[in-house]
Amino acid sequence: MVRRPPQVNPAATAINKQYGALRRIGVGCGLPGRTVGSARSEGTNVTLIAGIYQLILVIINLLIWALILAAVVSMLTSFGVLDTRNRLVWTIGDFLYRVTEPMLRPIRSILPNFGGIDLSPLVAILLLQYIAVPLVRTIFGGIATGVWSFY
Repeated sequence: MVRRPPQVNPAATAINKQYGALRRIGVGCGLPGRTVGSARSEGTNVTLIAGIYQLILVIINLLIWALILAAVVSMLTSFGVLDTRNRLVWTIGDFLYRVTEPMLRPIRSILPNFGGIDLSPLVAILLLQYIAVPLVRTIFGGIATGVWSFY
């Protein structure tokens, strides 16, 4: 009986190579900058790419949390639960407004008026999670592995 080699799916092979390279540089495993195996030859470049990737993802996550906190503070202020005459409350509200308003202003100009409901934070969070994060992941995956796939 003749043994045949197993059938290899080229798409699965490319994905496995990309996943393995991302794991070697520490992306997604909780150890930024970890170099194992063939990634040692590239050394600091791979560590730098993984560090920049992790930093950008942390910044995106902080922006998402700032949008959520700004919406909650705005709602609590409008219902009178928080008093803006308090210096600490005003400082936190002003900081959140200054951080989130440059993101929300263009979205508010595009969205129609829904009366008293502001859906721009929701749209901004969805844009960050479903466009920015996969785009960053694809760019850094392509830089790290040389395989450019949009999935």
